[in-house]
Formats: sequence, C-alpha cells, structure tokens
Amino acid sequence: MWIQQQPNSPAPLNDLQGRAVGLKFECEKCHTEVFTDLMGVPAPNDEADLPEHADNHEIEEIKCPGCDITHSLEIDSTFDGVTFKVSHAKEVSYQVADK
Repeated sequence: MWIQQQPNSPAPLNDLQGRAVGLKFECEKCHTEVFTDLMGVPAPNDEADLPEHADNHEIEEIKCPGCDITHSLEIDSTFDGVTFKVSHAKEVSYQVADK
C-alpha cells in the first residue's frame, strides 16, 4: 500500500525505523511515474548532544526512465519522524517493505 507523504508532517519513526522503503513520485519534467529500489531508513543519532543534532540521512540518486534527469533522493530521520525529499518531483509516496 502506497502512503502519500503529507506536507510538513513527517512519517512516524516507529513505523519506519530499521525498515526498508520504496519511493514513488512523478517527474516534474516529463511526468513519468518513477519507482525506486528499496532504501533503508536510518535511525536518528541517539548519541547526539542535542535533539536538533540527532538528524540522520540516507542519500541516493535515480535517473528518470522518461527523460534521463537525475533525481536526488533523501531520507531524513529525526526523533520527530521521517521525511522523504526528492528533487524535481511532485508528490512523493512511500511503501514499507514486508519484514
């Protein structure tokens, strides 16, 4: 089941920490629907000296099959939740891999 990321509302960390997710988005340039391989959701840094320093990131790239533009994919994990950022993309959805 695909879950659309809500603007300004991170996905629940408890549901995603230690899991793998696939992302789905529409390329802004050619409007192709793009699906990523599974990516790991990093845990926030629980050894950080301050909560705002606990951010952890997973960064990858994917080439659009429709127009060959390179999209940057970033998974940001904090104690407040998980945010998915994709360059040159419209709405981003995610799907959690089965255990």
